[in-house]
Amino acid sequence: MLLQLEQECLDVYKRKVDQAAKSRAHLLQALADANVELSSLLSSLGEKTFVGIPEKTSGTIKEQLAAIAPVLEQLWKQKEERIKEFSDVQSQIQKICGEIAGSSVQVGSPEVDEADLSLKKLDEFQSQLQELQKEKSDRLHKVLEFVSTVHDLCAVLGMDFFSTVTEVHPSLNDSTGVQSKSISNDTLSRLAKTVLALKEDKKQRLHKLQELATQLIDLWNLMDTPQEERSLFDHVTCNISASVDEVTVPGALALDLIEQAEVEVERLDQLKASRMKEIAFKKQAELEEIFARAHIEIDPEAAREKIMALIDSGNVEPSELLADMDNQIVKAKEEAFSRKEILDKVEKWMSACEEESWLEDYNRDENRYNASRGAHINLKRAEKARIMVNKIPALVDTLVAKTRVWEEDHGVSFTYDGVPLLAMLDEYAMLRLDREEEKRRMRDQKKFHEQVNTEQEAIFGSRPSPGRPLGTKKVVGPRANGTPSRRLSLNAHQNGARSTNKDGKRDARPVAPVNYVAISKEDAASHISGTEPIPASP
Repeated sequence: MLLQLEQECLDVYKRKVDQAAKSRAHLLQALADANVELSSLLSSLGEKTFVGIPEKTSGTIKEQLAAIAPVLEQLWKQKEERIKEFSDVQSQIQKICGEIAGSSVQVGSPEVDEADLSLKKLDEFQSQLQELQKEKSDRLHKVLEFVSTVHDLCAVLGMDFFSTVTEVHPSLNDSTGVQSKSISNDTLSRLAKTVLALKEDKKQRLHKLQELATQLIDLWNLMDTPQEERSLFDHVTCNISASVDEVTVPGALALDLIEQAEVEVERLDQLKASRMKEIAFKKQAELEEIFARAHIEIDPEAAREKIMALIDSGNVEPSELLADMDNQIVKAKEEAFSRKEILDKVEKWMSACEEESWLEDYNRDENRYNASRGAHINLKRAEKARIMVNKIPALVDTLVAKTRVWEEDHGVSFTYDGVPLLAMLDEYAMLRLDREEEKRRMRDQKKFHEQVNTEQEAIFGSRPSPGRPLGTKKVVGPRANGTPSRRLSLNAHQNGARSTNKDGKRDARPVAPVNYVAISKEDAASHISGTEPIPASP
């Protein structure tokens, strides 16, 4: 029994020892697995160490397992949080990339690489997310700018903004939120093309409207349209000189406005055709006024008859006739401009000749120095007249030189109201020489009469004479003062010459010194025979 009991005790002991060995092996395996798991967690989290990890050799196996269990729990919790952070960042990256690519397919949760959950890897994803968020913000800002530009262009062009922008992408409607608007490459490209198309349309419409406005103004001016009727189209003419960027008023380039202007231009064109004679004669009057101001001789009656014949025949289009007359007006203005410098000097010459004529009349007045009313005014005028008269020779020489240069450049003779200007100047120069000769002869005659009077006084003594002294008697004959006379002006008018003042009316001033032979007022009043005495004035 004792041996049997001993054997049973040994069997129990062996079983206990085996169980203890197995339990110890399980504990060691669990401890080893825990250490492996700890190392794996630290590796995936990118941690080299962790606060609270116990020493491996301290305590029993159970104590070591009890010490490492909370550390593993904390690391598992940290790993789950890190996975969640990675998943959130990668989801946002995936979403923004989809928005940029324009993909409308909803993608599931991203796969997180649990082998690398380090903070360095998380920072990389966060940096990538920040770049994508900045790109999204820039794209959204660009989209909003395009949408605002489309809105402004549609307002100016009178187009429906919502249909235009929704055609590009439905999310661009104002009813959707800002963050939900499409920012894809395709949307940006289509928006840019839409803006370019609208700008080109705006440019073409503005050009068309400016052409219509120019036609309206030309037709209004042509037919003297009242201001009340013109004001109805101020919204059209206000942009006649505006640039494309300056036109911002809503509806300023709407199609119905352009059509309205086209209808008005067509109506005025038809009205112009019915008033063709009146308009053509108005342009002819403008042409005649230009020629009259430039002292160019034309035949207005023949020109008007030709216009009447062209209109009545119907062989010429009204627009062509008016365009031809406009060209004639332009050429007439160019010719008048080329003559302006010479005409200004001709005016100065004629003014100087008038002053010369007045000065000679003034010098013949024996009472010019009397203390009568206005004597000092005449004296000042005489001083200025002498200065002006002294400049006449130089003025004539300059005028001759410029006239010859003009004739060489244009290949035609320079005429003043139908009279060649060089012939007028040559005649004036010859007449000036005759005047000097006349003055010399008058001086000699005066000296001779004074000598005869002196001899008579020596023989018969001094006695009063009932007549004017022969030396002061005016000589009957041509007035050689070299100035344009009224009679010469009449001769010039009979030859077809005429002049106009600044208002386009006929001027009574002499137009040209064509024939300088004239009798002064005093000569005409005192014309008697050379031997009859002239009673002296009291």
